[in-house]
Amino acid sequence: MNILALDTSSRAASCAILRGGALAGEFYMNIGLTHSQTAMPMIEKLLEQAMIPPGGIDVFAVSTGPGSFTGLRIGISCVKGMAMAANKPCAGVSTLLTLAGGACVFEGYICPVMDARRGQAYTSLFESNGNQLRRLREDEALSLSELREVLGRLSSRVMLVGDGAHICHDALGDLTHLRIPPERFLHQRASAIAGIAYDMALQGSLVSAGDLAPSYLRLSQAERQLTIDS
Repeated sequence: MNILALDTSSRAASCAILRGGALAGEFYMNIGLTHSQTAMPMIEKLLEQAMIPPGGIDVFAVSTGPGSFTGLRIGISCVKGMAMAANKPCAGVSTLLTLAGGACVFEGYICPVMDARRGQAYTSLFESNGNQLRRLREDEALSLSELREVLGRLSSRVMLVGDGAHICHDALGDLTHLRIPPERFLHQRASAIAGIAYDMALQGSLVSAGDLAPSYLRLSQAERQLTIDS
């Protein structure tokens, strides 16, 4: 089974191919270009280097949020187009689950946090045995004070991952059990999406391209303003 995964949920973009459960290749770009400039060229080059034609992909996977509204739309649109053209199934993967999955070798609590601005963080909570994750909280948007309450109830170490990790660590500095991994392990990668998609395929949890949809967790600024104005 060949899985092509794409992540455009934050500033960086990455794509990966999983072949038979093993990582065949991955591209990661964090150089300030827009995802509309980087996503498809990366995918085309990765397929070429892996010597897999587009029709040789069995499952298309993508991060569905939370994250950058524009970034999510770009990534999901790319995957929808490829999957529809190839008539292949898709895996929509939570960005927060992806972050936790990339850090699952850590034993203990893993708290993915993405900067949601306006004093909020997109977050969830997992427990890892060093190999597998157990979800403890669903994806949600919390204020930093609400996140303090959640993490303050935990007695053992908590690994913060995601682009909001440093912000949360600084804001919740009195919680001495919080930890941050090295920078190279901090952000989501398409290879983690591909691994989760592989498990979803084995469990029969794939969807059609038409059923892929973003999970924003809150209204966009334009939608919030429209609500206020009305």
